[in-house]
Amino acid sequence: QLELVESGGGLVQAGGSLRLSCAASERTRNTYPMGWFRQAPGKEREFVAGISWNGGDTKYADSVRGRFTISRDNAKKTMYLRMNSLKPEDTAVYYCAARWAVDARGTYDHTDDYTYWGQGTQVTVSS
Repeated sequence: QLELVESGGGLVQAGGSLRLSCAASERTRNTYPMGWFRQAPGKEREFVAGISWNGGDTKYADSVRGRFTISRDNAKKTMYLRMNSLKPEDTAVYYCAARWAVDARGTYDHTDDYTYWGQGTQVTVSS
């Protein structure tokens, strides 16, 4: 019932910036907690950032705190991830996720917390 589509990935030099977008479509609920995850070659999928149903609360992985900013525009049903000061180690496929549950409102940081996933967008940071 929920479709997530990521966009905004690409190639950027170290120190540069990108903004990822995640467009959501759902029939019966207009907002829900969401998050960003990433998976680099040879590594497990890891939590990047999470945001509550209304955007009031956010959570970040230590590796991105201070460089990345998660936000959402519920009127547009879109979540964003602004990535500044990018490093080569940020290179990964970035996935948008949503926790679609009747009581879901807060922030979540584990893959098992999320019900729906996008197909991912590639972010490559060159040295």
